[in-house]
Amino acid sequence: MTPAVAVLDANALYPAPLRDLLMQMSYDGLFQARWTAEIEHEWKRNLLVNRPDLAGQIDRTQAVMRRTIPDALVTGYATPLPDLSLPDPNDRHVLAAAIVAVADAIVTFNLRDFPAAALTGHGVEALHPDDFLMEFAAAKPRQVLAAIRSCLARLANQPIMPDGYLAALHRLGLMETASFPNGHRPDWYP
Repeated sequence: MTPAVAVLDANALYPAPLRDLLMQMSYDGLFQARWTAEIEHEWKRNLLVNRPDLAGQIDRTQAVMRRTIPDALVTGYATPLPDLSLPDPNDRHVLAAAIVAVADAIVTFNLRDFPAAALTGHGVEALHPDDFLMEFAAAKPRQVLAAIRSCLARLANQPIMPDGYLAALHRLGLMETASFPNGHRPDWYP
């Protein structure tokens, strides 16, 4: 089965735990992550405003993302922009990138900015990150659990207990994703 293609909106890339899980799942071949330089700029700018202490890390994170998913950057999406209509015109570039990337989904917390009526005819749907992740958890639970374990393993410099990691996902509004691993103990973490 060919992995789904998803454009990750800036608000899905902003929180580190979600960004890391999405990158891991894409790296593992569960789906093909896509974004634009404009989306990168938006999440980086917002993170820098809220966390200036991370200034040195943000560019390194971007570089790691690009190395990890080398074909993720969507370009050439300006052509469809004038024909697109969304509640927030500043989000048209996200839909345009999804069209150019032939994406199945836009992963975003701002579903109201991507109403189904505006996406009809483009073959793309807007999905809340929790719904997106749970589609994979239902279809490929072992692979999603492995991705979560990989994310936890990378936190060796700042050890975090599995329950703390799940609590962080819950705080992000990923309630179902945060609950999912607990139904699979000890498979996901002893």
